[in-house]
Amino acid sequence: MKSLSSGQIRQMFLDFFQEKGHTIEPSASLIPVDDPTLLWINSGVATMKKYFDGSVVPKNPRMTSSQKSIRTNDIENVGKTPRHHTLFEMLGNFSVGDYFKREAIAWAFELLTSPKWFGWDKDKLFMTVYPKDTDAKKYWEAVGVSPDHIIEIEDNFWDIGQGPSGPDSEIFYDRGKDFDNLADDDPENYPGGENDRWLEVWNIVFSQFNHTPQDTYEPLPRKNIDTGMGLERVVSIFQHARTNFETDLFLPMIHKTEEFSDHKTYNTSKQDDVAFRIIADHARAITVAIGDGALPSNVGRGYVIRRLIRRAIVNGQRLGIKTSFLYKLVPVVGETLKTYYPEVLEQKDYIAKVVRSEEDRFNETLADGLKLLHQVIQSAKDNHQVAIDGPTAFKLYDTYGFPFELTREEANDANLDVDEKGFKAEMQKQKDRARKARSGAKSMGVQRDLLIKIKDHSEYVGYETLDVAKAKLLAIVENEKLVSETKADTAELVFDQTPFYAEMGGQVADRGVILNDDGDKVADVVDVQHAPNGQNLHTVKTQEPLIKGQTYHLAVDPLFHSRVEKNHTATHLLDQSLRNVLGGHTQQAGSLVEPDYLRFDFNHFGQVTDEDLQKVEDLVNKEIFKEIDVKTTITDPKTGKKMGAIALFSEKYGDKVRVVSIGDFSVEFCGGTHVSNTRDIGLFKIVSESGVGAGVRRIEAVTSKNAFELLNKEEKALKQVAANLKVTQIKDVPHRIEQLQDEVKTLEQKQSALEAKLAGQQAQNVFADKKAAGNYTIITGVIKDAGMAQLRQLADTWRSKKLSDVLVLGTGSGQKANLIVAVADDKVKSGLKAGDLIKSIAGNIKGGGGGRPNMAQAGGKDPSGLDKAMNAAVSWLINK
Repeated sequence: MKSLSSGQIRQMFLDFFQEKGHTIEPSASLIPVDDPTLLWINSGVATMKKYFDGSVVPKNPRMTSSQKSIRTNDIENVGKTPRHHTLFEMLGNFSVGDYFKREAIAWAFELLTSPKWFGWDKDKLFMTVYPKDTDAKKYWEAVGVSPDHIIEIEDNFWDIGQGPSGPDSEIFYDRGKDFDNLADDDPENYPGGENDRWLEVWNIVFSQFNHTPQDTYEPLPRKNIDTGMGLERVVSIFQHARTNFETDLFLPMIHKTEEFSDHKTYNTSKQDDVAFRIIADHARAITVAIGDGALPSNVGRGYVIRRLIRRAIVNGQRLGIKTSFLYKLVPVVGETLKTYYPEVLEQKDYIAKVVRSEEDRFNETLADGLKLLHQVIQSAKDNHQVAIDGPTAFKLYDTYGFPFELTREEANDANLDVDEKGFKAEMQKQKDRARKARSGAKSMGVQRDLLIKIKDHSEYVGYETLDVAKAKLLAIVENEKLVSETKADTAELVFDQTPFYAEMGGQVADRGVILNDDGDKVADVVDVQHAPNGQNLHTVKTQEPLIKGQTYHLAVDPLFHSRVEKNHTATHLLDQSLRNVLGGHTQQAGSLVEPDYLRFDFNHFGQVTDEDLQKVEDLVNKEIFKEIDVKTTITDPKTGKKMGAIALFSEKYGDKVRVVSIGDFSVEFCGGTHVSNTRDIGLFKIVSESGVGAGVRRIEAVTSKNAFELLNKEEKALKQVAANLKVTQIKDVPHRIEQLQDEVKTLEQKQSALEAKLAGQQAQNVFADKKAAGNYTIITGVIKDAGMAQLRQLADTWRSKKLSDVLVLGTGSGQKANLIVAVADDKVKSGLKAGDLIKSIAGNIKGGGGGRPNMAQAGGKDPSGLDKAMNAAVSWLINK
């Protein structure tokens, strides 16, 4: 067999299908765009949905890709099995209404067996087919596959609910008896069973049915091909690796981890190899995901990143690694992927910074988690329990990142078990919550064949003009039918030319009117979207019937369009300003360009300070005031990148692209409309900045008239403040506020001193009333007109005078109550704890609290319960 690197194998697959007329699609970002059904891109076909459901017609119906993907549904198996991963690459070839079974099968066999390509022994290949799919079986036999190497399996049918579905055929590679981990008569010992010998390397889905909302299967108007080949598995075959981990995709991280570990080495026969594998796998996943814009957090994608980092750190501890190390694997991951994903290595410093920060934070949490685990174990032993309950084990897993196996390992050392069934039940609840959060949208739409049939050429002329006197009406869609004349109140129209911009790239669609030859309005254009074949599809509210084949006057609302243009160009200036101020790692994570405001989402680790936000705003306005010409160049993507144009992961670029340049300050790929000079924007003003997700910040801003109106509104409010402060000039407001703050501070100090004096006077009576409570002495009292600061001062006085064993004081007014408990030092040493006492009495004031063994405090919202709390404290001590 050939000796190939992972990079060579990936490229060979893509080159093969390129020779077969396929367009090589770049690997999309792991973060899905406009797809609420997915947390991550989890397969090659996930990026092809719009083609498969017919919402967009690809320029080439034949496509191929190597798509990075993430799946964490079976994360507990990562490292334990030879082939489970969180991040993996899926090689695939796709046909949208073009070739079908015969070609897909013939090409698959050619790639796998031809000496020019993979050159595998055909006798080592086995294929599974759907029993009713006689065509697939016939085509496999036609290319030379022996009938006894074709197995019929009932489960070979791909179906994810409503949308495209169909039979599939899986390809297995026989790795030989050395890999046979089952007995000869084991029912799973066959190609397609759960075993290590026959390795599944490719799945070809013959998408030929629409799974309808009525749960029927109707033939698709256009049949599709969707295939998936796991790169990691194929590499393991070429590199004679027993598992996917002994390949050039993982070994560099494993060997680097060996350098950090406590003199431990990777050996597949040792228990430690699981920890090495988990670290290598998770290092890959977090590095690529953070590079694509994901950041650690407690929700969504961020939770996955945090969980992977913590799982890797815990396994590092099992290897004797006590300090932060995971961030050092980031450049190693970058090196393994640089031939196809050079951007990972380019961002290594930023990614490592994010990982290091999370590692340092978790190393502190880990110590707390271990402490809690040991407390749980001790409590279980004290209460003569035989196992740690499931919810507690899940808390350790979910909050502190402890894998179930680690909890069980620690528990077993103490002769305890762990309720695995209860743990799995809690895990399932979490999965159900996540699934429910994404269940509102369809995974893939049913093909809307009607719009695909509209293939007439339509030209967008809005870059040059907003008014077209004669536009021929080519197609009318009404109630999901192509008609020759409108009769309903709403319709969708396609013209041979149009000045109306279709919504794209965050820029909203144009609005305007349609007039007849007499100049009378016949319809309002309320929305414009792209039809599957690229035409601008106008949604209109009709006043008069429109007739196919006639010409009409199309007029865009110029004011609406102009205001949108101003905000769009300002968005480009904002994007570059953020990079300049915060760093080149910031990436656009979404935008919305409306006539009244703009919204810009971007990836950033940490908050944006007021100072940096002001720098960003000032920089945008600086470029506006420079009066820079905005130029558009039409070129190819390669030339555009050489010009320095910024490209977005979420966008697919065709053979020709528009590069929008604002001097040498900003250069971006963009199909939107823009002002001709930055002076047209007038003014830029940030309205708000906030976090909207894990590592995603949002800026909302206004320009031109809206910015002017905002400043006027703020000035009016400031003048009102000046009037209230009785200052004649606005510039004196800050100084007057400082004066008032000083006066308030002085009054607060006087009030505090007065409260302390009053509390001290009351305390003389309280301190004189010492009671016996069981084996202890206690002083209790409710102090009026005091705060927590006064209670703490009284407690210090009590301690210095050694007036009793325990002190309990309370104060309150309105709906606020406070308690403080102090315990003498000698009683603390004997086991009496202030925290235990305050927890037992805080409920009387409808509150809670805690603290140190010698002093604790609580807050509540029911002052009427203070006397009850005093009595409860005495009772607690008596029963102690």
